Amino acid sequence: MSAKKSETSGAGAMLDRRRLLMTGTAAFLISAAGVHSVVAQQAGDPIRKLVLVTAAQAADPQEFQAAQLVAQEWRKLGLDVEVRGMPRPQLSDLVWFSRDKWDTTMWRMVGRPERSDPDEVVYSLFHSANREKGYNFVGYNNPTYDKVAEDQRRELDLPKRKALINQAQDIIVRDQPYLFLVYPKNVAAYLSNVWKKESVVDQSGIGIRNFWTFVGLDPVGTQKDIVCNATEAMVALNPLYVSGAIDSWVTDLVWDRLMRVGPDGLPKPWAAESATWVNPTTLDVKVRKGMVWHDGKPVTLDDVIFSFEAPAGDKSPMYKPFVANIAKVEKSGDDTVRFTLKEANSSFLTATLSKINLVPKHVWEPILQKLAGTPQTAEQQQEQQPIGSGPFKVSRFKLQEEIVLEKNAQHWSAPKADRWIMRIVTNTEAALGMLRRGEVNFLSDYRGDPKLLEDIAKQNKAVEVASTVDMGFRFVAPNLRRPPFDDIKFRKALELSINKNLMAQAAWNGFAVPATSHVSSALAAWYKPEPFKPSLDEAKKLLQDAGYRVVGGKLHYPAGVKETLTPN
Repeated sequence: MSAKKSETSGAGAMLDRRRLLMTGTAAFLISAAGVHSVVAQQAGDPIRKLVLVTAAQAADPQEFQAAQLVAQEWRKLGLDVEVRGMPRPQLSDLVWFSRDKWDTTMWRMVGRPERSDPDEVVYSLFHSANREKGYNFVGYNNPTYDKVAEDQRRELDLPKRKALINQAQDIIVRDQPYLFLVYPKNVAAYLSNVWKKESVVDQSGIGIRNFWTFVGLDPVGTQKDIVCNATEAMVALNPLYVSGAIDSWVTDLVWDRLMRVGPDGLPKPWAAESATWVNPTTLDVKVRKGMVWHDGKPVTLDDVIFSFEAPAGDKSPMYKPFVANIAKVEKSGDDTVRFTLKEANSSFLTATLSKINLVPKHVWEPILQKLAGTPQTAEQQQEQQPIGSGPFKVSRFKLQEEIVLEKNAQHWSAPKADRWIMRIVTNTEAALGMLRRGEVNFLSDYRGDPKLLEDIAKQNKAVEVASTVDMGFRFVAPNLRRPPFDDIKFRKALELSINKNLMAQAAWNGFAVPATSHVSSALAAWYKPEPFKPSLDEAKKLLQDAGYRVVGGKLHYPAGVKETLTPN
C-alpha cells in the first residue's frame, strides 16, 4: 500500500508538475504574445527592404565584398537589405541623375591632385548649395556646416584655417551624412623592362598612376606605348564634366590647366608662366606663349577667360562650385589675365586654377549657346573629336572599350612615350593575365587581392608593385532624402555596426586603413584623427533609445511613423 500510495503520490506529483509546466508554458506564451503585442503597439511601420547599390563584383570585388559585409551587419539590426551590383556607368547614372530614386550606395572619393587641398571635400561634398546637381548628392543640409565650409575658404591664416577644417570634420562625424569605411591603398604595377624605374613618380596621396608619371615615363627600349587598364568603362570624355575617376585620368592628359599640383602636393605653374597675388582678392596670371589647340588653332587669352566663364552658368554644375567665387576675369596685358575674386580664397591656386580645364572657345561657345534655354547641360555633350591643348591628344576612343591618345609633339612638355592606350578590362583576373603576358605594361587600375599581384612580382622580376594610401576614401552614402536615412541616430547606428578594421582586412586584404572622416590621413597637415569603436550592441541600444523597435525579427520605425516608400 505504501508503495502504491507512494506510486500514486508520485504520479500525482508528475501530473501536478505537468499541469504546472503546461500552465506555466501557457502563461509564458500569453506573456510572450502580450509582450509581442505591446512591442508591436509601440512600433511604427516595418522598414521596407533597403537596397544597397554597388559596382558589379567582377569589376570591383573589393567594393562588392565590402557591401556584403555592410549588409551582413545591418541585417543583425533587423533590417532587410539587398545588395545590388551593377555596371559603374549605370550606377553613376542612377546615383547622380536620379537623386531621389535610391536608398544607399557604395561610393568612393578618389584621390586627385587638386584635392591635396581639402577645400573640395570640405566645401563641395557637403555644402547645401551643391545638393541639386553638384557633389552633395546625398542631400546633406546644415546651415552651421555651410558657414564653416565658407569660412575656411576665406581664411588666409593657416592655423586658423586648419582649425576650421577640423571643425568641419567634427560636424560631419556628428551628423554622419556618410558612413566612412576605409582610406584605400592605391595598388599599381608596371614592367621595369619597358619603363625606366627612375621615370616613375610616386605622388603623395595618389600613387604612381598620375599625370607626372604618364608624361615622364622613359622607355627602356623600342616599346614606346604606355598600355594601361581600367576596370570600368568611361562615362564621358568631356572637359566640362567630372564624370568619374577613369575619365579624369584622360582629361588630365588631354586638357591643360593654368596650374598643376606637383608631386609634392603644392600647386605650380603649368599653362601659366606665373601667378602673382596683387592683393587677397586679385590675382594676375601670365599665360604661357605659343600654346596651340589640337586642331591647330592658337590658344588665346579669350580662350582662357572663356574656360572660367563657361562653368559659371547652369550648364556645367559639377564645375560651377570651383568658379563661384570669381567676380570677373579679364585681360590685363598682352599675355596676362586678371582674376578678381568676390572674397579671399585660400585654396584658389589648387582648387580652381589646378582644376579648371582650358577649353577652346571656338568649340564650346556654340555648344553652350545651343543649350541655352533647354534643360540639357554640357554634361550630356560628347565631342566627336575632343580638342584640348594638353601633352596628349585624342586619336580614337570608344568609351566602353579603349582610349588611344597620341603624343602631342608640339607641347612644351611633350611626353617621351608615343602613345597612351587605356584598355577597359572589367574583369580583374583578366587584367592580371594581361600584365603577365605583357599586353598591359602599366597596371593602372587594380581592385583585386594585392597579394596576388605581389606573387606575380615574385615570379617575374620585371613587375614592380607600388602601393600608396589614397587621399580619397571609400564610404557608404545614405540618401538623406529618403527615410529612415534622414534620421541622424539611424545613420549613426548603421555606422556603429560596421567593423572598419575587419573591413580593411577582409575586403581590402589589409591594403587600406580605417576611415573616420572626409579628410584623409594621407593629408597629414589637415587630418584630425577621430575616435571610433564599432559596437553592434551600442548600435541596437541607439536604435532602441531613438524609438525603433524589433518586432518579429524586423526593425520598425518609431511609433506613429509610416513607411512611405517601396523598395526601389
